[in-house]
Amino acid sequence: MKYETQKVALPFFMVAMALFVLQVVFGLLAATVYVLPEFMTEAMPFHIMRMSHTNLLIVWLLMGFMGCTYYLMPEEAETEIHSPKLAYLQLALFAVAGAGSLISYQFGIHEGREFLEQPLWAKILITVSFLIFLYNTSITLYKGRRTAINMVLMLGLWLAAIFWLFAFYNPANLAVDKLYWWWVVHVWVEGVWELIMGSLLAYLLIKMTGVDREIIEKWLYVIIGLALFSGLLGTGHHYYWIGAPWYWQPIGSIFSTLEVLPFFAMVLFAFYMFWKGRRNHPNKAAMLWTLGSATVAFFGAGVWGFMHTLSFVNYYTHGTQVTAAHGHLAFYGAYVMMVLAVITYAMPQLRRMQPYNQILNMWSFWIMTSAMCFMTFTLTFAGVVQTHLQRVLGMNYMEVQSQLGLFYAMRLGAGVVVAVAALLFLYATFGPAREQVADTPTEPV
Repeated sequence: MKYETQKVALPFFMVAMALFVLQVVFGLLAATVYVLPEFMTEAMPFHIMRMSHTNLLIVWLLMGFMGCTYYLMPEEAETEIHSPKLAYLQLALFAVAGAGSLISYQFGIHEGREFLEQPLWAKILITVSFLIFLYNTSITLYKGRRTAINMVLMLGLWLAAIFWLFAFYNPANLAVDKLYWWWVVHVWVEGVWELIMGSLLAYLLIKMTGVDREIIEKWLYVIIGLALFSGLLGTGHHYYWIGAPWYWQPIGSIFSTLEVLPFFAMVLFAFYMFWKGRRNHPNKAAMLWTLGSATVAFFGAGVWGFMHTLSFVNYYTHGTQVTAAHGHLAFYGAYVMMVLAVITYAMPQLRRMQPYNQILNMWSFWIMTSAMCFMTFTLTFAGVVQTHLQRVLGMNYMEVQSQLGLFYAMRLGAGVVVAVAALLFLYATFGPAREQVADTPTEPV
């Protein structure tokens, strides 16, 4: 490990993975309710399970992004982190806000807006934590070398913080509420988070392929240009049915179609760089997660998103299990797998252990990815049946749900397999390694 303060990333990764496990647990509980409707009705209603599941996803991914930033920033900026103490303080504040929100949900204390249910005090604490993080990393960047990777990464993080401020705006009018609510939810996951993903992908490709930085940075600029161009106006596909003006239907349809392009570019980017580099990097598991992230993100966010993003299709599919299929595979491919890729790459250096349970890690990749794909197909078929019976034939909602039991049972089974694979990943990365060495070499930039 070249820079001592890179070890700041380790506690962030540990907390993120603990929350990842909790997210999977709440997902399994919610999936069980679809199969056994009376499951835990009194102890924990379904909406609390789902709220906890989705909130934990956002919180642990943000924690993962922060850990990734603290790991790569010293190498990219060629200087130590400005203040490790501030980083640990920020981690504590963020963890308290996340844990406090999760506990409050169990007692019915929340603001009721999907993904933004955090109580006001938690939102304020998250904002303070985010500002400390941005100050710490921005000062580090200012003192050191500025590259396309760390500049794009910081742009994505700053924009994420700016759009987070709309979480505090909660108008009484439902149409206005939804208009600005999507400025957090959509602009994050289909806009500025793509900048974070692209920069992390570029960093891993530089480290593992040996391709010239200039070539990779040119690709990165193309990707972020496509992401911002399509992602911001692509928000319009959420405005179809909330009372927004008519022109959002063509705008949303056109720019949402273009949202496929940055993810397709990432697939080409990743595979071309590995082919061009032809470098036999020892961390095979990290290579697998990196290529897998770009590929699954293209299908989950790109293809599955395009399947029901056009207004004349979305008229029938919005709010059905088609949406759930797209959401699960998109989040998993674009962000979950990318964070797991960085953790897989970084942990040997952070723990000074090599080789590094490569086979077990790769098994976790194939098992988890296969289960998520199976879950996506299951939910897609369920959504198609639901759309036809409910939106075309006009059957009652609950009557339609009774026809989807087999799909929900298969989704629950896939969720159990994902949980097993997640535990394999944790053991492979945080468990005992087969050999311990003093340090690991840092790859040339």
